[in-house]
Amino acid sequence: MSEPIRIAICDDHRVVTEALGDMLGGVDGIACVGKAASGDEALFLLGQVGADVLLTDLDMPGMDGFELAAQVRQRHKDMRILILSMHEEAALVKRAMEAGADGYVLKSADRDELVRAIREVHAGRRYFGGSVADVLLGRPVVKAGGAALLQDLTEREVEVLSALSEGLENKAIGARLFISPRTVDTHRTNLMRKLDTHNVAGLVRIAIKAGLVR
Repeated sequence: MSEPIRIAICDDHRVVTEALGDMLGGVDGIACVGKAASGDEALFLLGQVGADVLLTDLDMPGMDGFELAAQVRQRHKDMRILILSMHEEAALVKRAMEAGADGYVLKSADRDELVRAIREVHAGRRYFGGSVADVLLGRPVVKAGGAALLQDLTEREVEVLSALSEGLENKAIGARLFISPRTVDTHRTNLMRKLDTHNVAGLVRIAIKAGLVR
């Protein structure tokens, strides 16, 4: 049998590290070899145990996840780093990658996705959770419960609605989506009709209610 993937977990909330340890403890091929509550504690831990993958949060007092990733990349060049965070903003994901992270998963992920992410980064590949990949690619993301509001819209109409919610004018939206301003205006008219509103402010309110983000 092959050796299990040895993971170390770092999060400043003990209940999170304990829950993650319990969640992954029964997974074949994965073994938790240590838990840390801070970046400094994680660096000490990694110097003592032979971890293959570090699973870490970003928001921590003192040394945050960005600095921890950079330090680990310098000290343990073969170790793989997987970020587990509540944040899905593209700028934060890109900053984490620049710091040396190999993957990024949201804390809302279920066990199957987390296990898949651990195995992917351990195999030398990068992994981004589904909605994180959408954010990085600039696709609008619909929060849970928002899909019903947008169910009658085409994919292009959702893209236009998302751009409108950012305050962009027709010309800027057209440039982003590679369509003409006139076509944007047509989509906007169709959005007002389908969503039963009479102005852009109404569209923006619906976009906010649906949870559209970029």
